[in-house]
Amino acid sequence: MTDWNAMSDEDFRQEARAFFAKHYPEHLRYAPHRLHWNEIGDWYLTLSKHGWIAPAWPVEHGGMGLDPGKLIIFIEEQEAHGFARTPDQGVIMVGPLLIQQGNDEQKKRFLPKILSGEHIWCQGYSEPNSGSDLASLRTEAVLDGNDFVVNGQKTWSTLAQDGTHMFLLVRTDKTVRKQEGISFLLLDMKTPGITVRPMKILDGHEHFCEVFFDNVRVPRENMVGELNKGWSVAKALLSFERLFIGSPKTAQSALTHLEQLARLTGANEDATFRTRLMRFQLDLADLNALYREFSEQVRRGEKLGPDISIMKIFSSETYARIADFIVETGGSGALSDGPSMIGNEQAEVVAIFYESAPTRFSATSSHQVCSACHRVDVAILSSWPGLSRSSTSEAESQRYGCSREARA
Repeated sequence: MTDWNAMSDEDFRQEARAFFAKHYPEHLRYAPHRLHWNEIGDWYLTLSKHGWIAPAWPVEHGGMGLDPGKLIIFIEEQEAHGFARTPDQGVIMVGPLLIQQGNDEQKKRFLPKILSGEHIWCQGYSEPNSGSDLASLRTEAVLDGNDFVVNGQKTWSTLAQDGTHMFLLVRTDKTVRKQEGISFLLLDMKTPGITVRPMKILDGHEHFCEVFFDNVRVPRENMVGELNKGWSVAKALLSFERLFIGSPKTAQSALTHLEQLARLTGANEDATFRTRLMRFQLDLADLNALYREFSEQVRRGEKLGPDISIMKIFSSETYARIADFIVETGGSGALSDGPSMIGNEQAEVVAIFYESAPTRFSATSSHQVCSACHRVDVAILSSWPGLSRSSTSEAESQRYGCSREARA
């Protein structure tokens, strides 16, 4: 078995670059939206076959065991090659959670099938009236012998129509404080009583779903953690999610699209454009620094605290600003659904803006945000030692054409 961490960074980069160039399907490069299993599944299976599907998992659980530096290189090379995101909630969320909090039987039963692609996971958290206040969820699970009987509804479940399994939060005690009466279950989506209804969003795709449960039986052995202690389990899992969402991957992908678009439109010849591009590149360098800090905590087996949200905010609002600049760079001629013809080539403009839209709401709901440029107050970021450059300074606000007086 290859010890990837024993390689020099440059040797590992060349290894990853060669692997991706050889195996990644050319027609999937720079996909502007989330792909379904029937579109991206073969690539997932290729990664699985070669042992590259779980770069951050420990080696003893079937992963590559990459240290934070190598993991950053892995992500950078993926983005440089225009990777589409795979159905990865098993790899980035369920797997790390089970490694940390699952029992031995659950690890043995679920982890290998995540790696092999036999199990594709989706999330069952949000409900029609329980989004930001997730602890108010109403989907109920009642113990009946050795099974929970689940009734209720989940919404905004990403690619649930492709999922074979779901991890979900359910209410198992209505008599206690709302955070204390929740349990965490693992569910087979083939179980009778489940209805999945895809939802069409702004870009015309059906990435999200509503999921309905009508007397769905879930074995008690599929509960992670203790009864009524699922809120703590969920918080641990959300830390993994925030680590992934806060990674440089999405913003880097948007920046790659911006650079391609600038080449097609000739904007890269403009000095003002290049200055703004450089600022985004500096933000991404800061984001890389944050990611390394938090990744190292996970590698050491430490629990991620609430400060992980700093990185998620920073990543989300950087992605949104790049998406705005993509639309600006594309101009009015590119404002149409689907790919736009610029010169003799196609370029995605509006789809990336639509993809960034959820981050505008999820990343800024509880933080001070500039009303002029929608940037998170730099005072929040300046408290984190991983940020090293002007993004923590007073001058930073001027980078985006706004002032502190405009901040709400």
